[in-house]
Amino acid sequence: MRFGQLICLGVLVFLAACSASRPKPVEIPPIAVLQEVRTAWTAQIGKVHFPLSIATRNDRIAVASSDGTVAMLNAKSGKDIWRSTLPKTTVSAGVGSDGLQVALVTRDNQLVVMQDAKVQWRQTLPAQSFTAPLVAGQRVFVLTADRSVLAFDGSTGQRLWTQQRLGEPLVLKQAGVLVAFKNTLLVGLSGRLVGLDPTNGLVVWESAIATPRGTNDMERLVDLVGPSEREGDMVCVRAFQSQVGCVNAQKGQGMWTRPSVGDKGLSGNLNLVIAPQANGVVQALRREDGERVWETERLKYRQLSAPLVTPKGILMADGGGWVYVLSLADGALLNRLKIGTEELAAAPTLAQDVSVLVSREGRVTGLLLP
Repeated sequence: MRFGQLICLGVLVFLAACSASRPKPVEIPPIAVLQEVRTAWTAQIGKVHFPLSIATRNDRIAVASSDGTVAMLNAKSGKDIWRSTLPKTTVSAGVGSDGLQVALVTRDNQLVVMQDAKVQWRQTLPAQSFTAPLVAGQRVFVLTADRSVLAFDGSTGQRLWTQQRLGEPLVLKQAGVLVAFKNTLLVGLSGRLVGLDPTNGLVVWESAIATPRGTNDMERLVDLVGPSEREGDMVCVRAFQSQVGCVNAQKGQGMWTRPSVGDKGLSGNLNLVIAPQANGVVQALRREDGERVWETERLKYRQLSAPLVTPKGILMADGGGWVYVLSLADGALLNRLKIGTEELAAAPTLAQDVSVLVSREGRVTGLLLP
């Protein structure tokens, strides 16, 4: 019980501090549209009050709502491939998918795996989870709030192994880092990016992104937050309110870290890593060494989502339902549009050439940047 209370306390204290100290943002006057944005389609999934991750594979998009509605959508049209509602279920983390299976975690610590709108199997987890399960290699991997990593057989639900790492007593009630890299499972454990052998859970390598500092548990909280960002062998991650860093995941070697006060994940391309700050300032860092290329204060003091780098610009949203497109060259504002009234429930995600956004109110929007 104390562990659960500490999780909530850490998040609520942080959010209260942010809302109390954030100045009012400057109004943005009408701008010249330099990059067209078109709404390709919209859909509804239901209200989302948990850290949603949008799972995409080829032309399929998997999403879920808090009330247990799970849907697989077509990326081109936004129409249902299938949809199902789990009875008497409240979702706490999800979704993960390989395009066929869909995995999520319920508030009563049940790992639920579905395919074609039917539940395949369930397993009870030892602790809460706020990170979407990873479905890969005919296995399902879960990161729980007690910093355990568990692997299950994708077909039967049999538990294959468990790896646990002791850490600080507080964890964030938001999505962490759990991704696949070639034949390695990458996991954020406290302030470290850890490479695990997916067949047995043994540690292959680990690299420090941030080190806990301070005199109390809140100051020492350095969990890695999703989404992470990968190009080639280099994976870049953010440590909550402290650092941004990149690791050569093939060698398990840290390349660089830079101070960065933010609570949202990253996006990037071959040359840049885009890292929004907690105060709404957006920074572009050079991928090879972390040096700052540019920063913009055009969105300062707005509560920004994680970014999405597309070939035509950087897509991000604020807490009032506005979506912005920034220039990759210098961060200039290329366009903005209103798609709702609430913040995004998940980081924007690319499905083929469609940028997918899901709001807290359950509106799923597919945008095209022609």
